[in-house]
This record gives sequence, structure tokens and C-alpha cells, in this order.
Amino acid sequence: MDIHDDLSAFLTSRRAKLTPSQAGLPDFGGRRRVPGLRREEVALLAGMSAEYYKRLERGNAGGVSEAVLDSVSRALHLDEAEHAHLHELVRAANEGMHPQRQRRTKKQQLSAAMQQTIDAMSTVPVFIQNGRLDAIATNTLGRALFGPMFEDARTPVNAARFLFLDRRSHDFYRDWENNTRQIVALLRSEAGRSPHDRNLSNLVGELCTRSELFRRLWGAHDVREHRDGLKRVHHPVVGDLDLTYQSMDLASDRGLLMLVFSAEPGSASHERLQLLSNWAVTHATDIGADSSARTT
Repeated sequence: MDIHDDLSAFLTSRRAKLTPSQAGLPDFGGRRRVPGLRREEVALLAGMSAEYYKRLERGNAGGVSEAVLDSVSRALHLDEAEHAHLHELVRAANEGMHPQRQRRTKKQQLSAAMQQTIDAMSTVPVFIQNGRLDAIATNTLGRALFGPMFEDARTPVNAARFLFLDRRSHDFYRDWENNTRQIVALLRSEAGRSPHDRNLSNLVGELCTRSELFRRLWGAHDVREHRDGLKRVHHPVVGDLDLTYQSMDLASDRGLLMLVFSAEPGSASHERLQLLSNWAVTHATDIGADSSARTT
């Protein structure tokens, strides 16, 4: 992954999504040669020269200040995730002026204290992942919920690999297409934060090679943060589940994100989640719900 190309492609893709009317510019009609805004229009909205913006869009981020990036973000109507991604790309591009070798990240493992904590959260599924979406740990109910994903013998178990390369994901995720867009956007955000992560580059390369859909979505340069939402799945044991999730960064285990799932009290999903919890306790050996199996 070339960070300068990524910066250029990201800005180009955001510019193409914004029309003059959305940006508050007059549209005098006539055929426009480019989708969305012209570079000169972005420069005008950001309060800078056209040449300066063109240089930035070509991936030349040397000396670009935070104030300039904030102006570009406002001009392009970037949301919070896109704004953060732009800053990360520019930071990485400037670091690239002093090239770093890609590094293979160390094996990540949850601390014993944190594993004990999530094991105590027995009434809700807990799933802990890193930025590449590798499964790092679960509690018993979390392992039971994502059982189909853990049937993959390859380690580390990875949510993106399951979604794009395992046909079982089509049955598991009831809104499979929406999940594909979310997953790719999450990996895009991580690529901006960790451009020298060799494991991430290898994962993206594998998915681009083996999945045409992933390759197309990756080229869209969409990004997002994984904070909260709704997960709709069909579980092979208890059937359909509609679960809300909240996520939080783990201060004690840097680089890891904890996802906690729950169902609305009194709903069918809540009853089915309780059934799954009971099933998970009695089938703990079958689903491999011990600490060594949960960590990678």
C-alpha cells in the first residue's frame, strides 16, 4: 500500500461525491467533465490556492498544517471518521519522507485480568478484536454467538476473511451486503493508522486477490469508526437475532477494541440470546470456550 497514492485517491473520491449544490456553489448548468467538484472549487471553498490543493491531492503532504487539513475537511464535508482518516494519511505520508520498512506486528493477546473481566460478563456476548479485525478473545457467549466464524481452522480467525471468503457468512449475516461495506471501511481506516503493518497488507492483498467485491469496495476509499450499531444475524442454534452493540477501546490492552452485544429486554431476540447462553454453558467443550482457544 503506497500511502501517497492512498492520500491522492481518498481526496479524489471525496471530491467526486460532492456536487456544487451540496457545497453551496452556483451550478451554471452545462456538462461537467468530472463527477462532483473540480479541484479549483475545493480550493476556493478551503481558502487556498488551486495549485496548493492540487499538490495535496497528488499526495504531496509536506508541510501541510492541521489548519489546512481542517479547511479541506470542511470544504469536502468530511464526517468525523473521514476527517480523522485524512489526518492519519497525511501523518503517514510525511513519515514516508523517511521510509520505514513494513513491520510484522507482534502477536496480540488479552491480559489475564481482562479475560477474567469479560468471562464475568456472562449474560452478554463479548468479542475483542484488533484493528485488522482478528479475533483476539471472547467470553463463552461471544464464542457461541460467532461460532460459525470460529469453525475456520486458520488462525487468527478474522472477521473480514470470514465475510468475504466463507460462504457460511451469507447465512449468518442477514444483512450481508451492508456488513461487507462496513468491514472494508473499517479496514481502510486501519490502513491509514497503520500503513506499515505487514499483516494488514497481506490480509488486504489476499482479499483483493480472492474477492472481486472486496477489491471494488476497497477502491471506493470509504472509512468509518466502529462505535455502535445493530447486528442482525441468523444463528444456527437459536435462529434470528437482532443485537445492538457498543464498542470501546481497551486502555489496558492498547490497540484492542471490545464489542459488547445485547438484545432489547422482552424481545424475541432477548429470549433467544438467553437460550444461546444456556446452550453455550452446556456445550462449552464443543465450542472450545476456554481461554487458550479464545486467544490467538
